[in-house]
Amino acid sequence: MTDRASLLDDLPGDLMIWVLIVSELLVFGAGLLAFLAVRLTDPAGFAEAQDHLHRVGAGVNTLILITSGWLAARGARAADLSPPPAARPNLLAAAALGLVFLGIKGSEFAGLSGLGISTETHAFYTFYFLLTGFHAAHVLAGVLLLAGLAFRPTPEPTENAVAFWHMVDLVWVILFPVIYLVH
Repeated sequence: MTDRASLLDDLPGDLMIWVLIVSELLVFGAGLLAFLAVRLTDPAGFAEAQDHLHRVGAGVNTLILITSGWLAARGARAADLSPPPAARPNLLAAAALGLVFLGIKGSEFAGLSGLGISTETHAFYTFYFLLTGFHAAHVLAGVLLLAGLAFRPTPEPTENAVAFWHMVDLVWVILFPVIYLVH
């Protein structure tokens, strides 16, 4: 019993943020499993639809989120110091990169829409817009959390927000190859 308690004590942030993170990972995991299952029914159609995506933009977005996660981690580490001198610029830079991610993603959505592609075009796009749109909503939530905490970076709330942000990173690192690269 003591080993379990110490394991939970070693997690950064609050236990409830980990409940949220695990539940979000399960939702994204279920969506990805459904995507992969439906892909099995029409591999050629999924490959053809996938060719309309902007792989370079998605690759750049991957680098942006990884860099943002690094900056967020630096911000969380700095929030433990008193006063937290580097927390604010790191958290704001992480949030700004999240906005850049959303700008690139929005541009891709607009480009597909301009081609007449929607959730009703093909099952691939139904999953693509649902999964990446749901992820974009999480990016926006993370941007708001990081930006808000930048102005009062106390350790535990900052750890919670950064743990959430790392979950957002992790989900994208899984979504990117499955949706954009794997044929």
